[in-house]
Order: sequence, then structure tokens, then C-alpha cells
Amino acid sequence: MKKTSLLILAGLFSLQVQAQDAKMDAFINKLMGQMTIDEKIGQLNLVTPGGFTATGATVSQNVEENIKSGKVGGLFGIYDPALVRKPQELAVKNSRLHIPLLFGLDVIHGHKTSFPIPLAISTSWDLERIEKSARIAATEATADGLNWVFSPMVDIARDPRWGRISESSGEDHYLGSLIAKAMVRGYQGKDWKSTNTVLACVKHFALYGAVEAGRDYNTTDMSRIKMFEYYLPPYKAAVDAGVASVMTSFNEIDAIPATANKWLMTDLLRKQWGFKGLVVTDYTAINEMTAHGLGDLQQVSAKALNAGTDMDMVGEGYLTTLKKSLKEGKVTQKEIDLACRRILEAKYKLGLFDDPYRYLDEKRPAKDIFTAENRAFARELAVRSQVLLKNAHQTLPLKKSGSIALVGPLANDRKNMLGTWNIAGDWKKAVTVAEGITNVAGEKVKINYAKGANFTTDTLLIQRLNAQNGLVDVDPRSPEAMIEEAVQAAQKSDIIVAVVGEAQEMSGEASSRSDIGIPDNQKDLLKALKKTGKPLVVVLMSGRPLTLTWENENADAMLEAWFGGTESGNAVADVLFGNYNPSGKLTATFPRNVGQIPIYYNHKNTGRPYEGVLLDKFKSRYLDVSNDPLFPFGYGLSYTTFSYSDVKLSKSTLKGNETLKATVTVANTGKYAGEEVVQLYLSDPVASVTRAVKDLKGFQKISLKPGESKDVTFDITPEQLKFYNSDLKYDWEAGEFHVHIGTNSSEVKTAKITWNK
Repeated sequence: MKKTSLLILAGLFSLQVQAQDAKMDAFINKLMGQMTIDEKIGQLNLVTPGGFTATGATVSQNVEENIKSGKVGGLFGIYDPALVRKPQELAVKNSRLHIPLLFGLDVIHGHKTSFPIPLAISTSWDLERIEKSARIAATEATADGLNWVFSPMVDIARDPRWGRISESSGEDHYLGSLIAKAMVRGYQGKDWKSTNTVLACVKHFALYGAVEAGRDYNTTDMSRIKMFEYYLPPYKAAVDAGVASVMTSFNEIDAIPATANKWLMTDLLRKQWGFKGLVVTDYTAINEMTAHGLGDLQQVSAKALNAGTDMDMVGEGYLTTLKKSLKEGKVTQKEIDLACRRILEAKYKLGLFDDPYRYLDEKRPAKDIFTAENRAFARELAVRSQVLLKNAHQTLPLKKSGSIALVGPLANDRKNMLGTWNIAGDWKKAVTVAEGITNVAGEKVKINYAKGANFTTDTLLIQRLNAQNGLVDVDPRSPEAMIEEAVQAAQKSDIIVAVVGEAQEMSGEASSRSDIGIPDNQKDLLKALKKTGKPLVVVLMSGRPLTLTWENENADAMLEAWFGGTESGNAVADVLFGNYNPSGKLTATFPRNVGQIPIYYNHKNTGRPYEGVLLDKFKSRYLDVSNDPLFPFGYGLSYTTFSYSDVKLSKSTLKGNETLKATVTVANTGKYAGEEVVQLYLSDPVASVTRAVKDLKGFQKISLKPGESKDVTFDITPEQLKFYNSDLKYDWEAGEFHVHIGTNSSEVKTAKITWNK
């Protein structure tokens, strides 16, 4: 009876959706029947007006006149209901057919309430809170007049030299796919009729995180198996979650830039995956195909439309060339109509044709933006996004008494707390680490502050970092004088907390680095502090994994705090003083040096795998460094300790679609209550194609009191055994499998099973 009722409900829902689609189709058919070719092409034009937030090197011209003449489909880089209302009124009141505009923005990790950078958020492994962060961001963005966000960024990143790893969820496709779905759900909500939902835009499609040498905008080149197995799943997950739009990537795929790649944009995305939304380029991506070598602006614009790219961001190649290309037979009326329809459908679903001003309630910002509740959640998320890398001699947590030498360029810095891509965030409202320590520890802790070092002594790098927003302040004193001041502060303190790392613009777009260590002048500061003999706690702020070999050998404790957003300082202090026991786990491997890059946990074996015999010459290894990373994927310590039992299996031999239960007992063997991310990995040692040494297939985050233990069980089915074979068929093969459960990708308990078809 229950099953019958569910089937009836499903059928009714399907009929309702069909009726809504039919109504939308009828409306858009009628509207497009009235549109000229110029107006249709105009809908494909996404512009950014001068004087607002530019996220690229070019701003659009003649925006007001083009809006009036129906030659603009949307704007981005402008927010605030009063400001957004003006161009919307221009479109609705002055254009011939009164078609409303879309308004988008790079809302990457929060809007005006800034959350930790995406790489940091991923280390929480907390899908519920990740989704909530997107929900809050959508609420704030829509209160500020926006209806489209260019997020989530789901590119798999295995190379920490690449600056945009900061915007990613790291190196793993399984976790990255779950985060992609959570972000889409958070942004788009459950009901388009609500005024706090936005169009999400998954980016950058595709493979952008695999640029050669970690250099932004560079070439990518990989096999189809690698592509389908590891790099495409997060995009597919976003599509499956119903993402409304997709942004093209700058890189080429199979020697064709993504924006003009018909296999990617039409055959795969639309025909194979069933995506029905709109595809927008990244900033001037059509124009940039000329430098790729695909032709002049008219040629590359035609190629992009032919491929299935609907909307042209900033470059106006569509606006200025498509009509000519139509006359010359280089594009078809059907292609223009289809692209136009997809953009109009997005506007229809948002309810803009019913009420173009539905996102422009000027009372909402005071009620919904930068609220106390949002800031409290930002702090909560930031504490859960920090990773404890080292804690020798139980140096942490700190006592809320005594004296602390608080040193480093980030110790009392406000401008760099938010992290890269905080478009609407206001650094003036961020909390510094110095303020956070005072807020958390109170007056019983005496702070002896000294800056100790600038971010870098490289004057050219400082100029480049300050080219756009000038967030790097430079102390004019000599490095020696600054270090001496810090040493004096350390000598009269019980313990040293050094807050060091990157300025926020040292990671992010166009911020690739060939040396990902802490800048030399900051390392000189740490070396001088080490010589004082005082316990040394290193708090790292960065937008990427760093090379920290010296720091790991010499610091007593290390905490990776990333860039934590508005509440950075409070969150760091919460962890340092034990108000929260850190539970973050790395989602990107930390190399020992740049020579190991790319380095990631789910690598392949070679025919000559290195097995630890130092003098065994003809093996796949380095002469000067271990193959192992400094900190592996999934790694993260706690103020307490956890023990794992051996893996217990419900069966050792299975057949067909049976379900295997794999269980470990996890015990809290330390003195603090704590959370642990229990991780499941699977290995397939013999297959028709070579497989990774292990792949993440599940995880559970549990909380245990001191002395408490808990059985953690994972259900494993043949679905988790599937992989892409040489024919790109996604299936599993019978044989032996290894089940690994542990605290990170390197420290696991293992059991073996046989699974027959």
C-alpha cells in the first residue's frame, strides 16, 4: 500500500512538472516569436559595468545604451538592491520587450559574511555545515539583489602550485562530488519561488585543476580514463543535483579549448549527462581562444556557439559577430534560438518575468546580511576547518593564563583574514588573531606582540600582490630589527605563537607559485624564535598546502588555519585555547618539497614500486627525498588520541549484489572529548586496467568522550567497486578487494575479501 502511494505521488509530481514546463515553453515560445535576431543575440551577452567589482582585466563599455536596446542578458559585479534596481529598470522599462536581467557575482565562500576559503571548508568533512554555508551565502546574496552565483568551483586539484586550489575541495573526487552536491543544494534551495534561492553555477568545466606545472590558464592533457575516473565526477555530481548553470574553463581538452569543445559541452554535458541549463563562459574566454590559435573573434565566437556555449561573459564576441556569422552560414538560427531559450528559461524559473524586482527588497540587507547569527556560524565553521598538523609534548591547548609572545605578519593583520575571492567581504570587519586571543583568553593572558617580519622582502612580489587591492602593508624597518623585537618579546614570554604563511593574494586566481614554502624572511623569524628555547607554536595561514619540512622538525605544534574568513581570529583562538578540539582532516596532500609535485594519495603503482629498501636501486623513487608526503590526504590530529581495532567483515566471500558490512571499533584513548573522521578506502589489486593504490569510498564523523568507544560500520556494495575500463564502461570486475579503514589515507587497518559476479 505504501509503495503504491509513493508511486501515485511520484506520478502526480511528474505531471505537475510537465505542466509547469509546458507553461514555461508556451511563454518563451511567444516571447521569442516577438524577438528580433539582435535581441536574441543580446540575451547571450553578459557584461560587467565599470566602477564596480571587476574580476578580470576588462570592463564592458556602453552598458546603459546596450541594456536599453535589448543587447544585454545579464550583469555581474554589481550588488546592493538600490544599485541593482537601476539597470533592471533600464531593461524592464526601456527595452522594447521589457526582458529582465540576470545579476551574478562570484560568491565563493560567503557573501558579506565571509566563511573560510573552500579548501579550508572541505577539511571539515562536514557536509551539513558546508550546505548551510551555501544556504546562508544565497540568503545574503539575494538580499543584496543577486540571483546568480558563480559557485561552486569543483575542479580536482592535485598540484598545490596552482593558486586556485584555494577555491577547490582538494584532490579527491569522491569527497569533492559530495561537497559539489551539498553546495548546489545550499545555493538553490528547494523552491525557485523563494526569494532566497539563486542559480548556482558549477565551474570550471572541465579539468581546469590539472593545468600543467600548476600554472594558471595553462594546458591540460590527460587520458579519458583518468578524466572520467577522477576529474569529471564532481561536475557530474553537480549536474545530478540540479545545478542551473555551468561555466566553461580556460584550458583546452584534447587540443580544443573547453569553450569551443562540442564533445564536452554538448555530447558529454547535455546528451550523456542530461544537463538542461545554461552554459556561460568564464571571463573573456571566447576572446582568449584567438591566442590559443583558433582564429579571429568571429571565428572563435562561432565555434563557441556551435559547441553549445550559451552566454558570453564580457568579451562581446557573440554580440558583435554572430549576426554576421549567421548571414555567412557559420552559425544557424537554431543554435542562436537554443542559447537564447536557455537564458530565458533561467529567468523564468527565477520568477523574473512575474516580478523583475523580487530580489530588490531594500529592507532585506539589514535583516539578512552580516547578522550576528551568520557571524556565529562563520566562527563555528572556521574552527571545524582547521587542521592540527603537529602537537609534540601536548603543547596545545594553551592555558588561559601566563604570557604569550604573539608574532608574525599575520598575528595582528586584519586585511588578509578573509582569503582570496571575498568579493563582497569587508576586511575592516574581520577579527584579527590578536583580538581573538583577547576575546577567548581574557585579561589573564598577557600578550607580548611583535610583527617580527613582513610577508616577504621581495619588493616586486609586494607590488604584484598590491596591484589590485593593496592589502599587504610593509613595515619599513629592517628584517633584523623586526626579528630582534620578536626575540625580545619571546624572551619575556612563556610560549611563542607565530602566525605566518601567505598573504591572501599569494593564492587564488593568477597566483601560482613555483616555491610553496613560507617566504625566507618569515622562516628566518622562526629560526630566531627557535633559538630562544621557548615552546614554539606555528599557526599557518595559507590558501594551499605548503612545504613545511623545517617547520615540522622544529616547531612544537603546528596548526593549519588557512584563511578563515570574517571570524578568523576568534576561530584560531578557540582552537589554540581548547574551546574547540580540532577535527579537520586534510583534503590535499602536503609535499615535502616541490620536486614531489604532483603528489596525491590515490596514485597508481608502477612496475617497480619502491618498498622501503634504501639501496634497492632500480625502483621508482627519489635519491634525495622520500616518496611519502609530509602530511597525507585525510591527515589531521586531535588534542586527544584515537585507537582503531582490526577490520571486522560480515563476510569474506560475496556474490553479485550482496552488501558487505565492514566494522571497526574506534576508542578515545586520550584526555579530551573529540571528533574523528573515520575513513573507508578500497583497493582493487587485479583488474583489466591499472587501478589506484586506494580510493576513498566513505567516511563517518563521530564524537567520543574520553574512554568512550564506538563501532563504526560501512555498508559496501558492488557500486563502490565500479571503475571505468578501456571502453569507458563503468562496471566492476570479480576478484579480490582490500578494505581499508583508518584515520587517514596512510594509516589504515586492512582486510581482504573475494567478490564474485
